[in-house]
Amino acid sequence: MKINQHARLSIAPMMHWTDRHCRYLHRLMSRHALLYTEMVTAPALVRGDARHLLQFNTEEHPVALQLGGSDPSELAQAAAMAADEGYDEVNLNIGCPSDRVQSGCFGAVLMKQPDLVADCVAAMRDRCSVEVTVKCRIGVDDQDPSQILPHFLETVSAVGVNRFAIHARKAWLQGLSPKENRDVPPLDYDLVLQMKKTYPHLHISINGGIENIDKAEYFLNQGMDGVMIGRAAYHTPSDILLQTDRRIFGQSTTHTAEDVVRAMYPYIDRHLAQGGRLNQITRHMLGLFAGRPGARQWRRTLSERAHRDGAGVSVVEQALEYVTSVQVAQ
Repeated sequence: MKINQHARLSIAPMMHWTDRHCRYLHRLMSRHALLYTEMVTAPALVRGDARHLLQFNTEEHPVALQLGGSDPSELAQAAAMAADEGYDEVNLNIGCPSDRVQSGCFGAVLMKQPDLVADCVAAMRDRCSVEVTVKCRIGVDDQDPSQILPHFLETVSAVGVNRFAIHARKAWLQGLSPKENRDVPPLDYDLVLQMKKTYPHLHISINGGIENIDKAEYFLNQGMDGVMIGRAAYHTPSDILLQTDRRIFGQSTTHTAEDVVRAMYPYIDRHLAQGGRLNQITRHMLGLFAGRPGARQWRRTLSERAHRDGAGVSVVEQALEYVTSVQVAQ
């Protein structure tokens, strides 16, 4: 399956959340969804010798690296590293509104500099053997999205970028926190849908506030090429990812959340044998049974015990018993 087809449903890059343990878990739940890393800055890779940040499990494919930066030369070097490591895609972050990102002149602030973004992705494409894509907002601050977004897409696509993921909210660079920027600015889905109609040759995914598979199917039926889901896929992964292969990709699947937990045991054992801690993995598993009987005790057991010295797979097995025992009782 080509990478564009996997992008029919993708899991958004989320700082502190979509690390390699999270992605491994998500891949067990869906064979086809496109997974994204947390944002990694190009300066960290090029100047900070932080190549370890590129580590991922081969089982994660298809997987994309998201880069942050605004220097074309550095981004080109970082993109080349990503291709060498085996990533299927390199994505440039033009959407993050945090103060730290702004101070480095990258993220959503670059919506104000489409020509610089074009220079960046052109340099990346020259050095990178895999597809280069962009994730952006519809605009920032007092910009008029109906004016700025078409200009941004035209400018950046002119250098050969054909795939965009658009968060359907503005970012307010002053006055709102990063968390507020994910909720407070109103969603303008109609504008993103219009961009797909205006630029049918571009592959456009819609992002922002999409909380379930029904809504994802709605946007695909409205003509969008892809849907990117963030927090809902993290907090209630079974509701999203266990339905993805069947409903979005037309592939049969029979595995359950319980199956996924048991399939994680060998991965957990390997991680612990390498000196890792159980809670580095289980923190991503807390929402697996959200809304189901026994879910509260599942979360409580992992939250209270997975951080302890010597905690291993037995903790997860005991937590799972709270869920399976309820099923037996019913």
